[in-house]
Amino acid sequence: MKSIFDFLIRKFVKDHKNVKSQSVRQSYGTLGGNVGIIINSSILVLEIVIGLFLNSIAITADAFHNLTDALSSLVTIFSFKLANRPADDKHPFGYGRIEYITALLFSGAILVVGFEFLRSSYLRVLHPVNIPFNKVSFICMLCAIPLQVFLNRFTNYIGDVIDSSALKASALESFTDILVLSMVTFSLLVTKFTTFPVDGYIGVIVSIFILHSGIELGREMLGTLIGKAPEKEFVEELKRSVISYEYICGVHDLVIHNYGPGRYMASLHVEVPSNISIMELHDVIDEAEKEIGKRMNVYLSIHMDPVNTDCPEIIALKEEVYKKIKVIKGIVSMHDFRVVGRSEEKTILFDVVLEKTSFKDNEEKELQAQIQDIIHSINPSYRSIITFDREFY
Repeated sequence: MKSIFDFLIRKFVKDHKNVKSQSVRQSYGTLGGNVGIIINSSILVLEIVIGLFLNSIAITADAFHNLTDALSSLVTIFSFKLANRPADDKHPFGYGRIEYITALLFSGAILVVGFEFLRSSYLRVLHPVNIPFNKVSFICMLCAIPLQVFLNRFTNYIGDVIDSSALKASALESFTDILVLSMVTFSLLVTKFTTFPVDGYIGVIVSIFILHSGIELGREMLGTLIGKAPEKEFVEELKRSVISYEYICGVHDLVIHNYGPGRYMASLHVEVPSNISIMELHDVIDEAEKEIGKRMNVYLSIHMDPVNTDCPEIIALKEEVYKKIKVIKGIVSMHDFRVVGRSEEKTILFDVVLEKTSFKDNEEKELQAQIQDIIHSINPSYRSIITFDREFY
């Protein structure tokens, strides 16, 4: 089946290997949407004809479920097209989030359809109607299942190729369609062996699947629009890439903003040796921003934090401080360690990264006093200025 997928991609997606290009992503999205429209529309017509012919609420309910799937495929094409619009004065980061917004609006439409057919199915349970078994109708319904399997695997395949959350979500929904279609076909088969009115009960189950799809889609898009944490793999790759450059000895204060699929902005701080020329360090940072930004398709902004890396006394003090504070529950790491002053009365400045959910504002004062006591235990003449940070990933 992979060879068929690759053939379709080569046939309809120009420059298909350049998946970082927004225009190529749009072509993939359009291809996936068109295949979805063709398959779902075919199943829609088939199920409406059979559902009306047999007076089956379960089959008719699943037919309208496929109508929402066909409209969803249309939304996919529309959103990929709008998301590819170039940035302008009012939207400097482009229109990538339109894909999330349209999907969120469409989840509401799915919920309306789900509730309506749940009501209709419940009424059919209360007032059952005998559904006669028809061999031709059963065979037609059975043939529709491989079409849904093809759509599921194809959508998931191209979703993986361009790393599109929208297409992957669509593939997950089509997998649900496979289960629903199989259940509806099974209910039609059951009518051959029993007069028990399974039609209404299967319709209720189908409606629940529809509602579940709408709720999950809405939850996913709401989380993205509100601002959910970036994927761990993306964060780790970005940190590894930055730390690989010469002179960079630490990465912290990483913040990633998502402005749509393939449209990320990231800002971070790096620790660099204080005894290296600022011009030389600037060249390294500039190179890292350009190369990593291009390779990972992210707008990257890097801030330099100079730290002392050649003074044994400061290095030993930093290690001693971190060894004593890292045992405190809720502390993740320490960075930007600096020592100011030449006399015995030195001031130690550093940032402490806390876990996202640990230490409320009033508890941070207690934590600060606890860390200051640790500093005093090392040397009573030391003063300390501590800044608390939290990870945003």
